[in-house]
Amino acid sequence: MAMTLRLTDEQTEALRKRAEFEGRSMQQVALNAIEEYLARHAADEEVRRLGAKSRDRWRNVLDRLGE
Repeated sequence: MAMTLRLTDEQTEALRKRAEFEGRSMQQVALNAIEEYLARHAADEEVRRLGAKSRDRWRNVLDRLGE
């Protein structure tokens, strides 16, 4: 799927410099940044899900400890 990404001149220049420094294309750098962002947020969601599951499982114990 194709999409258009609109960047400011400053963002474009920073991306160009980063890509040049890494010896990669601007597209490769941008795609890597998107993949890292999605992976980080997926991990955050998993931690929240597991935390809620543990909280529910141990609610009685946690309530007693809070007394």
